[in-house]
Amino acid sequence: MDFVDDFRRNKNPAAIRERFVMDNEQIDAVLASVIESLCDEMKIEIPAWLESIPACRQPYFVAGIEDLKATAIVESPVRFRLRKVFVMENFLQRV
Repeated sequence: MDFVDDFRRNKNPAAIRERFVMDNEQIDAVLASVIESLCDEMKIEIPAWLESIPACRQPYFVAGIEDLKATAIVESPVRFRLRKVFVMENFLQRV
């Protein structure tokens, strides 16, 4: 979550200008969803390279807890759902 905190603090589009190394379908989809959500939140243009990151082939529930799946389906922000990534609504919130 350091990236999320740093990006929100610095609001520097250069931090997301370059494509990250993609080697894990699920993690790649989560990272792309996080970046897009932060761009939406901060009204920053979403980098075009994110379009090339596909959705997970199978739904990915970040929490990995069976009892939370229904809640994650309902609560997941749209940027995550588009990539078949399911998180709780507070996934990007910090205390």
